[in-house]
Amino acid sequence: QVQLVESGGGLVQAGDSRRLSCTASEPRFNSLAMGWFRQPPGKEREFVAALRWAGDVTNYAESVKGRFTISRDIAKKTVYLQMNSLKPEDTAVYYCAADRLGEGSMKIKDYLYWGQGTQVTVSS
Repeated sequence: QVQLVESGGGLVQAGDSRRLSCTASEPRFNSLAMGWFRQPPGKEREFVAALRWAGDVTNYAESVKGRFTISRDIAKKTVYLQMNSLKPEDTAVYYCAADRLGEGSMKIKDYLYWGQGTQVTVSS
């Protein structure tokens, strides 16, 4: 069982930057593919960004390409989502997800472990 704990959410202004963190309990953190998903108010959960288990491939949703960056620190067992140029439509609960030896899928069903989510609210 892998436990994931997100942090870094909050209230920001449009145009601001914010970095989310997700720390995993897994000793073999470098064997995990990591993903970020979000659920806007009243909408379905959607893919944001993902990192292949080897750390060599990233995937992004079109809506965040060029603005968001996923990265990881193996020593800290932490994956980050750097969010720049935030927009009101980025307002959502952001979830971290993990999948053993995954390819960095954009599909919710491919992730077995999920965090509790962290709220990001972007005001205009």
